[in-house]
Amino acid sequence: MRIEITVKPGSRRPGVEKLPDGTYRVAVNAPPREGRANEAVIEALAGYFDVPKSSIRIRMGSSGRKKVVEIDERE
Repeated sequence: MRIEITVKPGSRRPGVEKLPDGTYRVAVNAPPREGRANEAVIEALAGYFDVPKSSIRIRMGSSGRKKVVEIDERE
């Protein structure tokens, strides 16, 4: 499954929220440096969708706030 997300790095309240347009907002505590926010996004999505972190890959937008993420639900 592929989803579009918007990341809010450095957030006080981390979490995943599904928006009315079908995209997701992912707030993480981690700063947007050295891939820390991307790691936190993967961890948050793994918890939200109840899948292992290894089944989540950022396909587009690894250096921006808007990303396309692929989640393999078969694992």
